[in-house]
Amino acid sequence: MFIISLKYIVPLEELDRHMAAHVNYLKKYYKADVFLMSGRKVPRTGGIIIAQADSKDILEQIIAEDPFHKHKLAEFEITEFLTSQYHPDLKDLIR
Repeated sequence: MFIISLKYIVPLEELDRHMAAHVNYLKKYYKADVFLMSGRKVPRTGGIIIAQADSKDILEQIIAEDPFHKHKLAEFEITEFLTSQYHPDLKDLIR
């Protein structure tokens, strides 16, 4: 399991020009059961994605597809963690 933390490094106006493409990217990996949840930080300085993948290398390849990464709009930090507990309703989502 991974936490992907994004830190925006461009003005929000520039970021927003790529938002629709970023949302389509997110939808692709929600459908593939890689992304479990995501959202903006408060205040809006970046975002968080909770993801599952077989390895950090695979996740890095997935992140490379993100328009925010391709256009150098954000810095990405990946934190891997072992899932030891989770809400029972998430049982069917967690691999």
